[in-house]
Amino acid sequence: MRPSWTWGVGLGAGALVAAWGLFAPWAFLGLGLLPFLRLPFALGFGLVLARALLFPLPEPPWGAAVEGVFAVRGGFTRAEGHLLWVSHYPPLPDGRYRLRGRIAPPQGRTNPGGFDQRAWLLSRGAKGVLRAESAEPLGPLPDWREGFRERLGAGLSLEAREVVEGLVLGDKGGLETAYPLFQRAGLAHLLALSGLHVGVLVGFAVLGLYPLGRWRYLLALALLPFYLLLAGPSPSLVRASLMAGLSLLGLFLGLGGAGVVQALGLALFLQLLLRPEALLGLGFQLSYLAVLGLALVLPALRLPPGPRGYLLGGVAASLAVQAFLLPLLLHRFGFAPLLAPLANLLALPLVALLVPLGFLKLFLGALPAPLVEPLARGLLLLAGLAAQGPLLRWGEIAPPGFALYYLGLLPLLFALHRRLPWRRALLLASLPTLVGLLAARPKPLDLWMLDVGQGDALLARMGGGEVLVDGGRAEKGEAVVRALRALGVEALELLVATHPDADHYGGLFRVIEEVPVGLALLAPGFPEDHPLAQALRARGVPVVRAGAGTRLKVGQGEVRVLWPEALSGDDNQDGLALLLDFGRGRALLLADLPREVEARLPVGEVEALKVSHHGSQSGTSEVLLERTRPRVALIGVGPNPFGHPHPEVLERLERHGAEVRRTDQDGAVRVLFGYAW
Repeated sequence: MRPSWTWGVGLGAGALVAAWGLFAPWAFLGLGLLPFLRLPFALGFGLVLARALLFPLPEPPWGAAVEGVFAVRGGFTRAEGHLLWVSHYPPLPDGRYRLRGRIAPPQGRTNPGGFDQRAWLLSRGAKGVLRAESAEPLGPLPDWREGFRERLGAGLSLEAREVVEGLVLGDKGGLETAYPLFQRAGLAHLLALSGLHVGVLVGFAVLGLYPLGRWRYLLALALLPFYLLLAGPSPSLVRASLMAGLSLLGLFLGLGGAGVVQALGLALFLQLLLRPEALLGLGFQLSYLAVLGLALVLPALRLPPGPRGYLLGGVAASLAVQAFLLPLLLHRFGFAPLLAPLANLLALPLVALLVPLGFLKLFLGALPAPLVEPLARGLLLLAGLAAQGPLLRWGEIAPPGFALYYLGLLPLLFALHRRLPWRRALLLASLPTLVGLLAARPKPLDLWMLDVGQGDALLARMGGGEVLVDGGRAEKGEAVVRALRALGVEALELLVATHPDADHYGGLFRVIEEVPVGLALLAPGFPEDHPLAQALRARGVPVVRAGAGTRLKVGQGEVRVLWPEALSGDDNQDGLALLLDFGRGRALLLADLPREVEARLPVGEVEALKVSHHGSQSGTSEVLLERTRPRVALIGVGPNPFGHPHPEVLERLERHGAEVRRTDQDGAVRVLFGYAW
């Protein structure tokens, strides 16, 4: 192993173990690399760990009242000496505002597959949230970049302009409709500024300044800070700029360009030394993994010369990136597009033309627009077509799952570099798969109450069949979909809407867009022409309105409808009461039923009780609790002006020995009844 290679890899590996260990102490097991990488590893580890411990992000004054005029840029502002995320609905565009609010801690991940605001803010160098109670706009912010943006969009249609702004500046603000298509097509990384963009910029500069000899490398290096300021320091752009900068500096000093692996390790070390928390960002993780895949696979290939070699190289590059990103994509998004390698192969020529033309437009304005417009529309068309392709779906992956996957890749990489016979490599690669199969658990019998704020959403996994009961408000639909993906739910055997209030059914519209549904059970209070019933029928889902006595077999369990016996005309009284029988335990779900209905339910003891009406005083009577004797009481609740859950309800539950779990305090709650093969 060459010393230079050792230094790059050692510094990067040491920095990675130190930063990772700050958030997941088991990562310190990586110290086992010390005997192999020695001094470089020790330096990288020690410097990053010292940086994190000696200069941590300061703690904002939680609860402090804030009032005054603030500049908001990219959703962030500075107050009380801290970088803060401004929480306001609707989100505030860039500008000057008179804000009044309080500083609050960010929210961690509250649902499976949910957004971890705390980790995201830490990766951006922020630790607190300014919860704005009022925001008065005072005017725009001066922005030296506006002229560049106007020239970039000059002469283009709105759709083409949004694509080009995403490709050249990494601005995805206008891509609300198109960006999900890029994600489902496996092309979203093209809108994350990275090595391709930096390579084009530096390549044009080096070629254009060729007469200046070695000084052209220094001038090209000076372009990198300008591009970082223009586009913003995203993790992938910082990584690409550091790698390019190290190579350019080496060429200027006559040391030669840094190798990809060496430059990658050094860039990783420098980026984590500047901000160890950057490791928590998804863009950071995807960027380094993608380049690592390219660096380890492409040099081992012997490609034929000419167009055939370029074609095979493009296929190999796309497959290498997908192979290294696959578990992370499945873990974070719940799916991976199977057409991504082909889509990337077709998109690359378009992007290779669009990026340099976009850079020219920054200075020439509308002049290159006739060339840019059809290329941008072609890329949009390709993303739309590829987004219709099949998806590999998977739930969240535990750390041992990641370890087994990459251990399986190792022997294949050795074989690719001719260090191991392919037959032996395939045998070794199959061993982690075998271990994973042997360690696989049977199907769970459990009930999840998801955190959808002031609303209800429950998922029952019944040993081979899944039931979703309610979906919270409309704005919580995406959170429910993410949770279903994270929990590995590919289809719902049964979808239930217990009540025609928006806090029960609103999020179900998003669910039925993304998840196949076998049968829908609606409370009798839903009219025939209700939008939810119409949306279900439009997707070919059978809709049933059931009352007391309905029994449905799901997986290895059963769903029983206990109420209503007859319609009263009151939505709360006509809601569905469900008894979920898991075979190894039972759960009673009460929608918003009042206490007079609870007293009439034909039910005995249960293990879990979904408390009626978010803990309102109108339900959860003594009669019900004496009859059901629940071990766990689940309350779906968020910030509200109604005083939910009522103190008397909480006192009754405690007196009857029920363990109270609230989504506003505990996030999503899981009740495990057992497992079924």
